[in-house]
Amino acid sequence: MYADQDTIRKILTDTGDTWAVVGLSNNRNRAAYGVAEVLQRFGKRIVPVHPKAETVHGEQGYASLDEIPFPVDVVDVFVNSELAGAVADQAVAVGAKAVWFQLGVVDEDAYGRTRDAGLAMVMDRCPAIEIPRLG
Repeated sequence: MYADQDTIRKILTDTGDTWAVVGLSNNRNRAAYGVAEVLQRFGKRIVPVHPKAETVHGEQGYASLDEIPFPVDVVDVFVNSELAGAVADQAVAVGAKAVWFQLGVVDEDAYGRTRDAGLAMVMDRCPAIEIPRLG
């Protein structure tokens, strides 16, 4: 319901290649680390967003979306559902084109607000799983 194949394809192929990954740190045991690596392998520029603002996978990190000094196409969200809505609102505010809530991240109100603002959105999916499915 929150991840139709047309929207998934649009975000992965047509929306742009700069992905802010919210919750990405140098912790190799976290899903965000591996997913960001897959995104890079498929030609996406990842931008780590984490309070520590660490450099990850060779990319400079930022403490928040509004600190990123260049346009972001997609905001990939690896925070818990209670925090995800605020991140989606920030994505709208910074002019992102799409928001992607990772597996297990669900906020129906944020989904509605984000779509109403004109952004493409996927919820409760993982781009590292969806990219290979595109063929």
